[in-house]
Amino acid sequence: MSEAASAVPPVRKLSALSRWSFGFGSVAYGIKDSGFATFLLLFYNQVVGLPAATVGAVIAAVLVVEAFADPFVGFLSDHTKSRWGRRHPWMYASAVPISAGWLLLWNPPQGWSEPALLGYLFGAALLVRLALSAFEIPSAAMGPELSADYDERTRLFSYRYLFAWGGGLTMLSLSYAFFLVPDAAHAVGLQNPDGYSRMALFGAVAMFFAIIGSSLGLHPQIKHMPRYVSTGESAAGHFRAFGQTVRNKGFIVLMIAGVFAYTAQGISFALSNYLYQFVWGFKGADYQWLTVALFAGAVTAFIIAPRATRTGDKHRIGAAFALANAMLITSPYILRLLGLFPSMDSAVGLPLLLAIFALNNACGISSFIIGAAMLSDVVEESEMRTGRRSEGVFFAGSFFVQKLVGGLGTLMAGTILTIAAFPAAAVPGSVSAETINRLILVFAGAMILFYGLGAFAYSRFPFGRAEHQARLARLGATAAE
Repeated sequence: MSEAASAVPPVRKLSALSRWSFGFGSVAYGIKDSGFATFLLLFYNQVVGLPAATVGAVIAAVLVVEAFADPFVGFLSDHTKSRWGRRHPWMYASAVPISAGWLLLWNPPQGWSEPALLGYLFGAALLVRLALSAFEIPSAAMGPELSADYDERTRLFSYRYLFAWGGGLTMLSLSYAFFLVPDAAHAVGLQNPDGYSRMALFGAVAMFFAIIGSSLGLHPQIKHMPRYVSTGESAAGHFRAFGQTVRNKGFIVLMIAGVFAYTAQGISFALSNYLYQFVWGFKGADYQWLTVALFAGAVTAFIIAPRATRTGDKHRIGAAFALANAMLITSPYILRLLGLFPSMDSAVGLPLLLAIFALNNACGISSFIIGAAMLSDVVEESEMRTGRRSEGVFFAGSFFVQKLVGGLGTLMAGTILTIAAFPAAAVPGSVSAETINRLILVFAGAMILFYGLGAFAYSRFPFGRAEHQARLARLGATAAE
């Protein structure tokens, strides 16, 4: 075999420390996602005062640049030779740049012109995302290296998603309760610039400790990981191999599903605070109950996703979860347009809405957990076809798609606000019903379209448990405890 690292990992169950450490680093990813997806468009539009569509375009441009950088990160991670293996040097080195970039992002300079502020947003956002890629891609690529067991991989990625959502929702809860609160100068907490500065400081510290803690917890696994052995392959040769590798049918199917699912998620996240404030009229403690409901959904996914796939094929179960996600996320908005959803002033309105949000979150996260586990299984299928193990390539390719379409989702969210003629610096209760209904209609239509197509693409994945087990046997994988 020509690939630098080609050993098949053992079929084994991992220790609790390894599982928790593999997941813990995603706290940083969750904090980043909660900031970018939930607050960044709102902050630069409603607080800094930049046009929503322009801010959305800048954020989308950042994600596009970052997406094209990810294959280089995957290449460097796969080809790093050190006493700490291929992954850990990048994981450790990312902590400080991520924290510094996060502080810069939420503390823009005062008095700058609109073009200068847009340039500042582009630079600070790009620093954060490139630095986080230097952690997330090598860290995620360790998943298929830690074990070749079909079910253990689903368990591993359930920890990763649990911590990502836990970190993101903890950040949301603290932001709503302690950071983004009204003061004498700001009647609306989400328009308080000092609160964003406090949120940024807390997030920077938390991300630093999550990354370092995860890296230290996985450090004992370095001796079990495939190490880089030089084959004389150039960067150009690597990217020719990259092109051959990503033509894998299973990978292509997963990336198509990702295009649809992450576009929908990007739209939903970017519009979430607009929907919470202006559609549902959330205030104060409502946001705390919201984070409880969303975290309950994340915990439910952590429990049910590995169990749901224990005896079946991942792609069929993942498609079912994705379809349920599409139905649940749109149902309260459709019912509201039809005049059938209970009023938020009633005793059942808020509890019913939060219950739907929890179920929706459980199904959505479960589908993403299963998708990540399916991507890990593609590694051995690719090895059979090409003679190379390409963990870094596949996860870099996955993040490439996520970021391209995540940027598209943010851009589309800004466009949706423009179509709805949504005003800047709006005060809850002051936006017309016509504007709110236009926002709901376009949002619900986008969710049905994109999540539904993602579910269909999932169902087309080309292999399941039996094929994976046969492939491991042919590659000579051994069982280990």
